[in-house]
Parts: sequence; structure tokens; C-alpha cells
Amino acid sequence: MRIESYAESAVPEALRRQVHALQNQAWPGDPTDGPVHDPALRPLSMLLVDDGVVVAALDILRKELRHAGNTFQAGGLSTVVTRADLRGQGHGHRLVTAARTTMIDEHLDLGIFTCDRPLLPFYESAGWHHLPGTTLIGGTPNDPFPSDQPAFDKVALGAFFSPDAQQAAPSFDNARIPLHPGTIDKLW
Repeated sequence: MRIESYAESAVPEALRRQVHALQNQAWPGDPTDGPVHDPALRPLSMLLVDDGVVVAALDILRKELRHAGNTFQAGGLSTVVTRADLRGQGHGHRLVTAARTTMIDEHLDLGIFTCDRPLLPFYESAGWHHLPGTTLIGGTPNDPFPSDQPAFDKVALGAFFSPDAQQAAPSFDNARIPLHPGTIDKLW
């Protein structure tokens, strides 16, 4: 089993079909044959592959983030999914941990994203930290999409890689963070 990484638009077709099938199982909707994310977010697809079979997949999205008077190069996890019949075997953990390392290797200042509250222990076990009371504001400034809206039960997670991000880390707790990834990826 190995991790393969591609720009989302360059994922080989046979693997892309499998990833989309997994995503459609996890989040039923209209299947797509093409990229899922806004290309402006420079999506990087990471796939855990076993003999041509996609076991788990995720995407890292990236953008500049302004917060508390600072500007950071930020990344976030999106569309994290593991084959239903292979869950609980550490595959997702391996991929999420590798994604954190990839963000460091790509010289991002920090990683920040939301997850469903019941998944918090899973992400914490992979090196991510709960940002208590934090809300990510997705969408756009003119059409915001906050992670604390009534229909959601989301929590924010983060990891601070650069010295500047580590110094600013306390300002991310109990904060409203203007992520604004756009209209395609309203929230990552």
C-alpha cells in the first residue's frame, strides 16, 4: 500500500473514478467526472492505493489566510474518505497524518479545517489540535458560510507549522476566522 499524490486535475482516470465513487458513497449527490474543487485553491489529491484500488483519499486545499493582523499560507483537509469496508484499520489515520506532513513539506504556515464533532478524536490522534470555540467563515465575504450555522455540528482543527503561525496560535482559539474559500468549496 502506498500514498500517491497528484494535482487534483491530474489524478489518473481509473483512480479518479474510484475516488468519486467513494465520495458519492460518503456524500450522496451528483457524481462528477472532473475536478471537485476550485482550481484557485490548488487542490492536491492524496490517495492511499493498494494494488490499483483506492483505499482512502483526501484533498489538501490551499490559500492565503488573513487573521489577527497576520497573513498566512494555509491549507485545509477536504473530502477525507475511506472505503466503508476498510474503515477502522488505520488507513484514514495514515493518510491524514501524511497530509499534515505534506503541508509542512510544502512550507505552509498552518493547517486549518472543520470536521463533524464525532470525528474530533480521529483527527486529534493524527496530530491535529482542536480549536475550541472557533468558527471558520467559508463562502465569500458577500455570501458567508459559517461553520457554526444551526444545521451543522462542526468543530475547527488546526496545526501551526511556521514560527509566525506558532506565535499566533492562541489567537485562533474562540475566534471567527475569515477563510472565504469561494463558492465551490464553501467550507473545507
